[in-house]
Amino acid sequence: MNDGAISMEVIKNPSEMQAIADKIRQTKRIGLVPTMGALHKGHISLIESAKKETDFVVVSIFVNPIQFGPTEDYKSYPRPYDEDQKILEDLGVDLLFFPFAIDLYPNPQTTFINIRGLENLLCGKIRKRHFKGVLTVVAKLFNITKPHSAFFGQKDYQQALMIRVMTNELNFDVRIRVLPTIREEDGLAISSRNIYLSDDERRKASILYLSLKEAEKLLKKGEKPISIVERQKLLIEREGLIPDYFEIADPETLKPVDGLGSGAVIIVAAKIGKTRLIDNLIVQ
Repeated sequence: MNDGAISMEVIKNPSEMQAIADKIRQTKRIGLVPTMGALHKGHISLIESAKKETDFVVVSIFVNPIQFGPTEDYKSYPRPYDEDQKILEDLGVDLLFFPFAIDLYPNPQTTFINIRGLENLLCGKIRKRHFKGVLTVVAKLFNITKPHSAFFGQKDYQQALMIRVMTNELNFDVRIRVLPTIREEDGLAISSRNIYLSDDERRKASILYLSLKEAEKLLKKGEKPISIVERQKLLIEREGLIPDYFEIADPETLKPVDGLGSGAVIIVAAKIGKTRLIDNLIVQ
């Protein structure tokens, strides 16, 4: 593994990346950390895990246009490339795959991946084209970088679940590793979009994690999910956030549950100002 003495390689061309991956796979296990850049502590935790579990770490940075809706923040999404490259070099990442959109989509994309049912729930109900864009680009990245393991954060629970389903059903030879959400001291899930928050919005945003913890406590006490959900929505709204949803769902189907049973995921999305935040908590 790269010990920092050798400079990180940067590859932009998908065909060149495939050729390098083919060669590396002959002797080393490749770990992939897919990102859209604007790297933070959550990304760093994934990279550190990849370094421990694999022999050659590839990080991709690509702000994927096909997962953004027409009114979303594709053009304004933070792209601090120089800072990101320095972080990756300091971490001893072996290779940065940094394609441009024209490299991954040389022609209008006509092939997409959907997962029937899951794509219309929760975030999929709000962001109609989002998950088919995510799954399509992740499939491309798997085919281009050819990892043995790929690392994702639990904060994007629905995304990670759908990637796992896609990987299983399409027989990708990739182990999916989903690692715990990294949080600020007040519990707010770390996200690249947190930089959009004003100081007042940032303070109020901590209510999301507090609402998840309160819901977990009530669920374990035996209170009905429907009652918990309505109470937590009101709690969030009182802080000035607008919930897209707050659900207590089955961890595999994401459909609402009527009790804790063998487990549940409490999952929330809300807007504050112009920023949309998501979070979740797995309850055993």
